[in-house]
Amino acid sequence: MTEPRTYHVITYGCQMNVHDSERISGLLEEAGMARVAEPSEAIGAGADVVVFNTCAVRENADNRLYGNLGHMAEIKRHHPGLQIAVGGCMAQKDRDLIVKKAPWVDVVFGTHNVGALPRLLERARVEREAQVEIKEALETFPSNLPSRRESPYSAWVSISVGCNNTCTFCIVPALRGKEADRRPGDILAEIEMLVSQGVQEITLLGQNVNAYGVEFGDRQAFAKLLRACGEIDGLERVRFTSPHPKDFTDDVIAAMAETHNVMPQLHMPLQSGSDQILKAMRRSYRSERFLGILDRVREAMPEAAITTDIIVGFPGETEEDFLATMDVVRRARFSAAFTFQYSIRPGTPAATMPNQVPKEVTQERYERLVSLVNEIAWEENKRFTGQDVEVMFAIGEGRKDSETLRMSGRARDNRLVHVAVPADPELRPRPGDVATVRITHAAPHHLNSDELPRDLRRTRGGDAWEAAQGKVAAPTGVGIGMPAVGKPAPLPPASGCS
Repeated sequence: MTEPRTYHVITYGCQMNVHDSERISGLLEEAGMARVAEPSEAIGAGADVVVFNTCAVRENADNRLYGNLGHMAEIKRHHPGLQIAVGGCMAQKDRDLIVKKAPWVDVVFGTHNVGALPRLLERARVEREAQVEIKEALETFPSNLPSRRESPYSAWVSISVGCNNTCTFCIVPALRGKEADRRPGDILAEIEMLVSQGVQEITLLGQNVNAYGVEFGDRQAFAKLLRACGEIDGLERVRFTSPHPKDFTDDVIAAMAETHNVMPQLHMPLQSGSDQILKAMRRSYRSERFLGILDRVREAMPEAAITTDIIVGFPGETEEDFLATMDVVRRARFSAAFTFQYSIRPGTPAATMPNQVPKEVTQERYERLVSLVNEIAWEENKRFTGQDVEVMFAIGEGRKDSETLRMSGRARDNRLVHVAVPADPELRPRPGDVATVRITHAAPHHLNSDELPRDLRRTRGGDAWEAAQGKVAAPTGVGIGMPAVGKPAPLPPASGCS
């Protein structure tokens, strides 16, 4: 018998792209391919099909993609049967330009037609010419496609795609289109199916996740969805990303606080603390409204950890504007922040705005901001010293327990925790298991526990992880669309689209 063709997917960007890549992997495996989990030498080495799932949000996205495609040209010379596909936001944006710059690419597909990839690969193979297919409208929700999830106990669930906002720095609405919402019943059915497979944590995804319901005219649909998640037996943790401040209403805060499995965590992009810059960005809120939302969230959930996105150096940003951002950061007390230097994205209104901030000025402000964010995050983390927290252990969170006798996981508020574990592998938590740990010291980006975990609870998620490794039989329902798990990518930044 001939060996199945192999594939490797390289993902750039946000959680939405990671979710799409799981669907791409599921489609390729349904087509009979096998994953190369760890290419032996370099990107794409050893695979018959290499897929780049791209992002177009940051300035270096183009350089990174074309640099890697240049590398693939050399690999393809030594492996003539290799097929290269490019999808995602960069493919949606550049279309025919990709094949013009890299004629050795076999397939270019867009954000709206992920499901077409196997057909396009076969057509390219038979016709021996590049296939470029970019749809302007969504063919099917990604969640309707087969999936190869990276985690057997945690999953992404897309509730909407696209965005109706018009932020002047963002190209995503032009690439993913207007918001389209899934019906609540379809979402809940998918979550229930995932729970039956051993999943105990889900993250609801949308470019503007809390605007959910706009397409079918229910302004309270997102809050209702959160409460409905609380009724699903076996679902232990619910998260969501990324909400937009303009749509963040009190009914959502109440649903978060009153639903037992919705985690005390909120990632809400600030982007700037200057009202003048927020107006230029076409963000429909101002700094005091943003801070007011945080106050109400913390009143309802005092233990909530709040993270954010911030852009430095937006066109026209003065030192006074930047200091306004620094002031909001001090008042907001974020537990973490994804900070970005503004970069011109062709096709966005901001790209042609006057008073572009010089690179060296942006860099200096960025360094000041990062220093302040880290200082505050460390202060916030130090408050946990001596406290007990509940940790769900995970794979791919940064520390190898075989070398350090530590495992890593996430607290309920999503803080990363590194935990000392027993030397005996049989006594250690499995990924997906849950335990109480005592925090012994803190760093800016994580917490540490040098004491062994207590009250270890062996979970169905842990059973699902063992089943994925072939160590035990799968629990009832586990394994549907869940092949063996390889090493996942690091946790991506939040969507950056809200």
